Amino acid sequence: MKPLQISPETAVKLAEQLKVPLEHLMHMPQHILLQKLAELAKASSTENSDPESK
Repeated sequence: MKPLQISPETAVKLAEQLKVPLEHLMHMPQHILLQKLAELAKASSTENSDPESK
């Protein structure tokens, strides 16, 4: 399996957001990365649509 084809800046930002070490992120299977990104997006959209925060 080859490392993900993403820029170093993107890799650092993703590792911080997903709270995983950079080395793990770079060797993470693409389908797992996409699943984690979907979970992150869902969590952030839930936070943004909270009616009490408005």
